[in-house]
Amino acid sequence: MALERGIREQFDWGLFVVVCVIATLGVVNLYSATSSLAGARGDLYVQQIYWLAVGAGVAVIVAAIDYKHYEKYAYFAYIASLFALVAVFVLGKSIRGTHRWIQIGSFQFQPSEFVKITAALAVAKRLSLETRIERWTLRDLLPAAGLIGVPLLLVLAQPDLGTGMIVALVSVTTLGLARIARRTFWTIVGSAAVALPLMWNFGLKAYQKERLTSFLDADKHKMDSAYQAVQSVIAIGSGSLFGQGFMKGTQNQRHFIPDPFTDFPLAVWAQEWGLVGVAGLLGCYLFLILWALNIASTAKDRFGSAIAVSCAALFFWHVIFNVGMVSQMLPVVGVTLPMFSYGGSSVLTMLIAVGMLMNVSMRRNTF
Repeated sequence: MALERGIREQFDWGLFVVVCVIATLGVVNLYSATSSLAGARGDLYVQQIYWLAVGAGVAVIVAAIDYKHYEKYAYFAYIASLFALVAVFVLGKSIRGTHRWIQIGSFQFQPSEFVKITAALAVAKRLSLETRIERWTLRDLLPAAGLIGVPLLLVLAQPDLGTGMIVALVSVTTLGLARIARRTFWTIVGSAAVALPLMWNFGLKAYQKERLTSFLDADKHKMDSAYQAVQSVIAIGSGSLFGQGFMKGTQNQRHFIPDPFTDFPLAVWAQEWGLVGVAGLLGCYLFLILWALNIASTAKDRFGSAIAVSCAALFFWHVIFNVGMVSQMLPVVGVTLPMFSYGGSSVLTMLIAVGMLMNVSMRRNTF
């Protein structure tokens, strides 16, 4: 009882408040983004509220269970997520030539979203088991590389380049906690330099290559592959300093912004609330990421620190890619804005990460 009371007293209000602010702003923005749409899409903000409620319940459960149990069962969760990725090709629902979702009745979920968490947990466990290693060599890194590579290949086969990049970057960022020998580091850099051209020539679909290159010459492709990014930049620019006002964004109301509720909600927000509104929203994300890193720096053990770094990396890379997409600084690769974009699997994944952060934060001073 004393331990439970101590944990309640250590509830992380800073983390709780910033997540609530981001999620609330996301629902408000989603209401505006879908206000001119007919049918079921006009009620997406209601579905988002349901997903946030479910996700909050899951986050509470995740936070309540001592994260030492996650360390114990990390590899089991990882293997289960791999089976789910394989199941996508057998049971999955094909949308626009891709296999990313599994449909069970009226419920549809995307296994690759949850792999972002399970792969990072598996890498975190690997890190916590190898505390004896002072400088990691290539041989030490190979098991962790395997943990990252298997789900990455399965996600890319769906194909889902954006999610694959996030899975790899979050896991590699977590692995950055290891002190890597200099020779090993340069070997990895050299291997990456060789692998990237091979990936480009043999690993990517034609449409993926077009998306990756079109942002370099958006004017040439503004009516096809670069259309989304061009319309997004127009919306951002027309928002000016203070925006056009809530539900008054012309690009959204006239349906020029594609996917304004999943990949491009920030464009809607920027046009309606301007640079000031965007700065406020990104300030919330910056606070969340720095808060997560602070939790990592004060965690009571290496596994807890690795979990917190994984969560910080998950938020960081999602924000970087989404902001880069909507501002035409990066290719459009279908990466959502955490707890701001619509999507059940995405919302659940992000709130599971919040629950894990809360878990580590509340147990920093317990033994």
